[in-house]
Amino acid sequence: QGRFEDVGGYGVAGQGAARRAAALTHRLLAFSRRQTLDPRPTDVNHLVAGMEELIRRTVGPAIEIAVDGAPDLWTVLVDPPQLENALLNLCLNARDAMPDGGRIAIETANLRLDVAAARADDLPPGDYLSLAVTDTGTGMAPEVIARVFEPFFTTKPIGQGTGLGLSMIYGFTQQSGGQVRIASEVGHGTTVRLVLPRHHGASEADPAHATLADAPRAEQGETVLVVDDEPTVRMLVAEVLEDLGYTAIEAADGAAGLTVLQSDARIDLVVTDVGLPGGMNGRQMADAGRARRPGLKVLFITGYAENAALGIGQFEPGMQVLTKPFVVEALALRIRAMLARP
Repeated sequence: QGRFEDVGGYGVAGQGAARRAAALTHRLLAFSRRQTLDPRPTDVNHLVAGMEELIRRTVGPAIEIAVDGAPDLWTVLVDPPQLENALLNLCLNARDAMPDGGRIAIETANLRLDVAAARADDLPPGDYLSLAVTDTGTGMAPEVIARVFEPFFTTKPIGQGTGLGLSMIYGFTQQSGGQVRIASEVGHGTTVRLVLPRHHGASEADPAHATLADAPRAEQGETVLVVDDEPTVRMLVAEVLEDLGYTAIEAADGAAGLTVLQSDARIDLVVTDVGLPGGMNGRQMADAGRARRPGLKVLFITGYAENAALGIGQFEPGMQVLTKPFVVEALALRIRAMLARP
């Protein structure tokens, strides 16, 4: 599905692009499941504020977003991109629990756990930060809550969820020294709370993020198909491409990407992850798409381990690879260079 309904929101080409790009640039560096954590002292209120626009646009107009950041919030030591990914996934889960619309509340708070409270949360006593996402959705029965952290457990229909979201969030939070807590009741919504230990030290200032002011822009309104099963990666790549003047169409797996490629939609280039789920990886999708569109230009996004495993090094003309992690400017330059070639 393309995001053509959002075109009006972009207004004149380039308006607001630098502002959005500055907020998005660093997130593209490292949304990989296979990545080791890179914990940094983090201001969670600042992180949530930077994600708010993306969350609103992702969940859609039928859902109200309310953000309540506690004043004087303590610092935590976490991997910021992973926490952003966790927050976005929690909001996507909340959206899916409210098919008819509703409200998502994102709240932060300082917590001081005494011995009894800490024992109940299976944590040492001390100071913690809470990041909670609450929805007004369908809620969960106790037997579902008992299993939600199991890998591959999902309540979604076959093909609509990997069941990895909460499991990954649980693993990330535990690696960060914290815990995840869920409170839910059928018909009365759900609260998922990340409890993270306080870090005694100042949060790091955001690194000097380069904007996209100097990155090459689309020249003829080209259309790029973005295929990635990780929603955060897919949406952020699409956001950046749209800020550069491209039209972006998103697909979550190889089958969906191939459906687009076999349609009559204009596609000038494909940006695809290699390790896609569902039995068709990115290379297989690209090869099948080229049967319909000879000479289709394809930029593969891979991790180092995927290169050899999937034979990604053997390219036909018009195929290139960009290895994760990468910066936005590298992506923009590579796309422009590929499109400029006959």
